[in-house]
Amino acid sequence: MRKPRLHRRVRSIATATAAALVTLAVPGCSAASDEARAPATPGPATTPATPTDAAPVPPAPTPTRSYALSTAPRTIPAVREHVPARGPGWKPAPDARVVVAQGDAAALSDEAKLLAGELGLKYGDSAAPRTGDVELSVEGAGKPESYTLTVKDGTVRIKGPDEAGVFYGTRTLKQAVKSAGSAPEGTVNDAPAKPQRGLNLDIARKHFTPDWIEDRLREMADLKLNQLGLHFSDDQAFRIQSDTHPEIVSNPHLTKAQVREITALAARLHITVVPEIDSPGHLGAVLRAHPDLQLRDVQGKAVKGAVDISNPAAAKLVDELLREYQPLFPGGAWHLGADEYQALVYRDPQASFPQLARAAQQRYGPSARVQDLATGWLNDLADTVRPSGNALKAWNDGFFAGGVTSAAKDLQVEYWTGKEIGARPPLEYLREGRKLVNLNDEFLYYVLGEPNEFTYPTGRRIYEEWTPLVLRGTTPVPASYGNQILGGRLAVWADLSGAQTQAQVADGIRLPLAALSQKVWDSRTPQLPWSGFQALADRL
Repeated sequence: MRKPRLHRRVRSIATATAAALVTLAVPGCSAASDEARAPATPGPATTPATPTDAAPVPPAPTPTRSYALSTAPRTIPAVREHVPARGPGWKPAPDARVVVAQGDAAALSDEAKLLAGELGLKYGDSAAPRTGDVELSVEGAGKPESYTLTVKDGTVRIKGPDEAGVFYGTRTLKQAVKSAGSAPEGTVNDAPAKPQRGLNLDIARKHFTPDWIEDRLREMADLKLNQLGLHFSDDQAFRIQSDTHPEIVSNPHLTKAQVREITALAARLHITVVPEIDSPGHLGAVLRAHPDLQLRDVQGKAVKGAVDISNPAAAKLVDELLREYQPLFPGGAWHLGADEYQALVYRDPQASFPQLARAAQQRYGPSARVQDLATGWLNDLADTVRPSGNALKAWNDGFFAGGVTSAAKDLQVEYWTGKEIGARPPLEYLREGRKLVNLNDEFLYYVLGEPNEFTYPTGRRIYEEWTPLVLRGTTPVPASYGNQILGGRLAVWADLSGAQTQAQVADGIRLPLAALSQKVWDSRTPQLPWSGFQALADRL
């Protein structure tokens, strides 16, 4: 970590000019820790004077306090802009409160009460702010999730155009106090570079307890991450209670009541929970209860995890599940899966699966192929979920080129690989005008047990080498496509579920998640070297 700069005493005449300087994304120590007291000027001489030569004795100057120009608070992710000022900064005091601006109590009471509890302050509801208080308000125009945090006259004011922005301002204040004991004088202007930032969690192959998931939500919120993906159905297990198809549910699993508690906490922390029932592959747990829906090749051999997408009963079952779970996940996004449909890894899918080939031709014409039927399956799932208003996502190897039909244009591409059958380099998707989310398996895949040449990602590698533009391998796409890349998530996959305990997973993803948060909040090269960032992460 960089050592704090030594501050020189400055004359008051320079205060107004120096305070206009702006610190951009440079974490530093708080002004409150840098304050210096000016020494008292010596008083008049003590030698007695005679009445004949007495002269008026000037009063001794009152000692004055001067402050070095503040530096940006040390936080993860680092703030994007800090306008420094001279002053004592702010630190929690026993009688200080968190108050909410008039008219904003309904919107911000949760945020205010959370911050008050974290900093040991009182909650003052809509009381007028006084010296020492923190005031929250929703006001002004600006980018979604942006905020302004001002420390002045012994008071902290956090405002933003939406509740999420104000909440992220409280995270900055919490971290500033945690890292330095105080928040520096001046103004933070901050906003994320990317709208989607988060963690993807495979709870199908490994059961994670509700408490563990909620701990991750709190960790994510402090890092200003806003999306938790829950992959809860796979070949190994189906991990959420079902009322329409209880026969498919594995033990242990999350009850719907537990899921509601998770999504309620996520909503309070401004995190969207994105559910995923993967299909038409990765449905082994469902097929154990419904073997009649299993895909079989021309020789009658079952294809692992794959449903027969020419069978209307398979579509009916998956649609029923999608409709059942939509009210459980009101967050605003839904993942449809679509990856690794094993029928398409055969050398000649049309010959190996004549029933799929016939169904494709019946629906899309004589030149249609099995990949077109798979695309139709994906579009049908999207039609089932779209009326809910959720944003729709699918893995990139479920988007095929050269077919007679194509995936719906509103599907976001969750790009993880360029190696699977059907997968293409990211530029092909971008040139089609599609929006992508970065889950690059080279940097962002935490695969338990490290099978198939995977290695656990490190925070340092993400911090020093990855940006949202690096979608596949280590080569970035041109920056001109930056607006089409919506963000990124770190993905935990439980391929060998017993390889790590829950505690080991939490410890293993801590620094990678922190590094990811920095790079999706601000894609520019970080100011802190990795050693300083790691030390800050350890302290926070």
